[in-house]
Amino acid sequence: MVDDKLKYENYYYDKGYERICGVDEAGRGPLAGPVCAAAVILPRGLVIEQVNDSKKLSEKKREMLFDIIKEKAEAYNIAWATVEEIESMNILNATMLAMRRAVEGLAVSADFALIDGNRRPVLDIPCVDIVKGDSLSESIAAASILAKVSRDRLMLELAKKYPDYGFEKHKGYGSELHRNMIREHGPCEIHRLSFLSGILNPGQKKPRTAKQRQGDRGEAAAVDYLAKKGYELVTKNYRADHGEIDIIMKDGGFIVFVEVKTRDISSLSRPSESVTMGKRKKLIETAMHYLNDNSWELQPRFDVVEVVYDPKTARPFIEHIENAFGE
Repeated sequence: MVDDKLKYENYYYDKGYERICGVDEAGRGPLAGPVCAAAVILPRGLVIEQVNDSKKLSEKKREMLFDIIKEKAEAYNIAWATVEEIESMNILNATMLAMRRAVEGLAVSADFALIDGNRRPVLDIPCVDIVKGDSLSESIAAASILAKVSRDRLMLELAKKYPDYGFEKHKGYGSELHRNMIREHGPCEIHRLSFLSGILNPGQKKPRTAKQRQGDRGEAAAVDYLAKKGYELVTKNYRADHGEIDIIMKDGGFIVFVEVKTRDISSLSRPSESVTMGKRKKLIETAMHYLNDNSWELQPRFDVVEVVYDPKTARPFIEHIENAFGE
């Protein structure tokens, strides 16, 4: 297990590099606030117990590991790209800028960088991008924790300055609460206006396609169906970096993440067949992001609701699959 977490670091150490930093970011997807990046150089061979992709850790554990990483690192740096920079150069370029600043600001210069994701910033040192690197590399995982905790702390401070938006609850991500607060109060100076066109100008949205309208009807039917079974609606259409969850509901001791699939009765396949392993993975990652940013003492569960419409009657036939991702 230790070798697995250090395989990238060890590979490049064996090529002659001496100070390898992991780099990751937090905050590409939110509607408000800056994007944060961190770079971390850990002592060679060090594995810190419980360090992992920050999205897979509870807020309490991230906070605990934040101090441990800073204490044990040979060097670390936390850097930002502002809302103004995001607006002027787009979120991808702003993220690359924050990563570059994180690496260049290290008190001890790195000679190689492991970058999370499928893009890499322009650096003065060699680097490699690693998809899902925050789950595969100890250094990147450590950087992901520093970036996530730093940005969350900033959003908590900004929540005091802008109390109308609930930043302490959603950290700027596009939750239903956040979207409603933007509609009610308008944007504030830390909102990314280029992310808000569909919220601020709903009348200017592109018309919904027939497929999208059918999906909307299916989600509404699923909510009604589950409500009659005693479920309590928490939110709809929760969005984060990795994707979207159609419905989040409470069912007794469970917080239930519901994927709704809607089809016409003439479809040759069951709606649930489109919930592929890749789709499941994105749903799980999005749900973990939601749980990290919301304090629920409930057991998570993933359900699928199939909604099949008969065009002749426009009545839905509903199949509810509980614990759809279970063993």
